Amino acid sequence: MSQFFYIHPDNPQARLIKQACELIHSGEVVVYPTDSGYSIGCHMDDKNALEQICRIRQIGKDHNFTLMCRDMSELSEYARVDNAAFRMIKNNTPGPYTFILKATKEVPKRLQNPKRRTIGIRVPDNAIALALLEELGEPMMSTTLILPNEIVAESDPDEIRDKLEKQVGLIIHGGFLGEQPTTVVDLSEGEPVIIRQGSGDASPFN
Repeated sequence: MSQFFYIHPDNPQARLIKQACELIHSGEVVVYPTDSGYSIGCHMDDKNALEQICRIRQIGKDHNFTLMCRDMSELSEYARVDNAAFRMIKNNTPGPYTFILKATKEVPKRLQNPKRRTIGIRVPDNAIALALLEELGEPMMSTTLILPNEIVAESDPDEIRDKLEKQVGLIIHGGFLGEQPTTVVDLSEGEPVIIRQGSGDASPFN
């Protein structure tokens, strides 16, 4: 059975954030709120937790996984980014965007796209997500919680509890959210390419 934390969406309780991060460090999979629906994540070095997420979402190893980062300072450690791309990301961060970039050696191989050696990078505009990342002190492996046969992100934490209670270690109730996943922008080859139109305005990248 998973734990279920009610965390305040504007003023996250430090004690619960700390407990959540202890669970992540111990290998648990966590469902948590972002600025575009709920996401599912784990410690980026935890192979078993990653496999568990792949089973829940029924996705393969070629899926574009994302590192959820607390701010821009973590970007250059995990992704190769030129000045133009950096400015573009900075102008739209934090926000409901995932940027696909070439991964550095700091990113575990199993998280990189096997053919392109890319990784998704994202800085969410959500107080709970940012508090988690601040307490963790490193990015969290993450992917939008879109369940099999669905096309939108999960937005209701009570429904998530009904569906995933036995499959994850922690569900954070951070309010009822929109269903639109992030807008995905591929910057790995220089010019921006919109891979998925989601809740972020794509016009800055056209």
